[in-house]
This record gives sequence, C-alpha cells and structure tokens, in this order.
Amino acid sequence: MGQFANAAQAEAWNGYEGAQWARSQERWDAVNDGFNQPLLDAAAIAEADAVLDVGCGAGRTARLAARRAARGRVLGLDLSGPMLGRARESAVREGIANVAFVQGDAQIHPLDGGAFDAVISRYGMTFFSDPVAAFANLRRALRPGGRLAFICAAEAEAQEWLAALASLKDILPLGGFGKADGPGMFSFADPGRVRALLAGGGFEEAQVRRTEATGQWGADAADAAAFLLDSGPGRHLLDQVTPPARAAARQVLTAALRRHETDRGVWLRSSSWLVTARHPAHN
Repeated sequence: MGQFANAAQAEAWNGYEGAQWARSQERWDAVNDGFNQPLLDAAAIAEADAVLDVGCGAGRTARLAARRAARGRVLGLDLSGPMLGRARESAVREGIANVAFVQGDAQIHPLDGGAFDAVISRYGMTFFSDPVAAFANLRRALRPGGRLAFICAAEAEAQEWLAALASLKDILPLGGFGKADGPGMFSFADPGRVRALLAGGGFEEAQVRRTEATGQWGADAADAAAFLLDSGPGRHLLDQVTPPARAAARQVLTAALRRHETDRGVWLRSSSWLVTARHPAHN
C-alpha cells in the first residue's frame, strides 16, 4: 500500500465506498462511459505512448488507453485497494498485458521524472488535499511537451442525478451535499480555479470546456434509486435518519426518477469539464 496525503479519502476509498464501487464496476461504467471517448481523444494517445491514469478506480479508462497505446504502456494509480483488485481482474480477463495498477496517492506518489507522454483521469483529480502539489507531481512525471487531460464534474446544478436527490431535502440531511468546499467531486466546478491550480503546478496552455453525456443509472426508477442510495454518499445520508425515513426516501426518489425511465432503463445527463494542459516544452 502506498502513502496517502489525504487520510480521510484513503479511508473512504478503502472502506465502504471503494468496496461498493468495486462491486458495482459495470454499473458505474454504464453511468460514466459517455466521457471515455472525449477524454481519450483529448489526450491524443499514440500507439507507443506511456500513459498514467490518475484515480483509475476499477480500471476502465486505463484499459481503454492501453488498447490505444498497443505498443506502449499504461499505469493506473488509485487510493482504493478494492477497486484496483477489480481493475487487475478485468485486465487479465480482457487479455490486456500492457497495463499495470499501483495503489498510491498521486499527490505524493514517487513517479519517475519524464516517464509519461500523457496523464489522464476520469473523475479522479478532485480529491487531493493539496491540488497544486498534486499537479506539480504529475507535471514532473510527464516528459516536456507531455499532455494532461481529465474529466471533472461541472456545477452541481447541471447534474440530473443530483437534481433527483434534491427531492429528498425534506427527508435526508442533504446540507452541503454537492458544494464545492474542500476535496470532493465538485471541488473543480469553477473553471477559473482549475486554470489557476494547473498554473500553480507548472502546466501551460490550460483549457476547460464543457462536455455532457447521459449514463444509465438503473433498469427502472426503483433500481436507479436503490443504486444512488446504496452508493457511499447515499449510505452516509441514510445512516443519519430513522428506518421509516429511509423507506420514505427510497419511495420519493423512485418517484422523482420515474420521468427519466425509458424502455432501456433510467438515463440521466451529467455535465463535466474536459480539462487539457501541457508540460512546458522546455524544462
């Protein structure tokens, strides 16, 4: 196990939250797969490239990158032991030999200088306790001229799944859920902050542009509601209320999701930032 700069995040991703994501790998990929092609296209991965996938989780984007870098290599780095276990299993099952996975915190993990042509991440960049230090570490791991591309959540108000959860405001203690304070999913919701953090880490040519995708959250409204409430944040909210309130929350959320039902399941739109930047071409 690697060293962690953010003990709280390490505890969460090696506890219930990481276990739930590992257990539900295919379901989370169904939610987020719409961002894979924009991310990988933006990273411009070539056949012989060395690629670092930060916060790789159960390894979906790392394995896809490895297929593009067929004569290169991919390293997936993540805090979560349970998710990395699933990543390794999936790589073996799919016969992908040019990908490896390491447990560690990208903010402080010892990465060889100039070892990578590209750094990518799908929702893995927003949990650092010191984002500037993290970006500086990742910049050092890139060769001069190397590319950074990542997906992070845009404003909370732009997320259909969060709008559905808002229907529970009178039942669950939503409080600051979805706020941009501290490390967390929405900490990069302000594009200006993202550009400033990248500049602080030594990157150049930072661009932030919106990209949206719909993902499948469940087979029907009840299934999608159960999936949302059984996730780490959902479970945390449910643990703070009584059993009758939990039952009521499931009923209200199911009703809120009914309008998103189709004959192919429940589909919700997510809005994200596609962020790109470069290591300066000079040292």
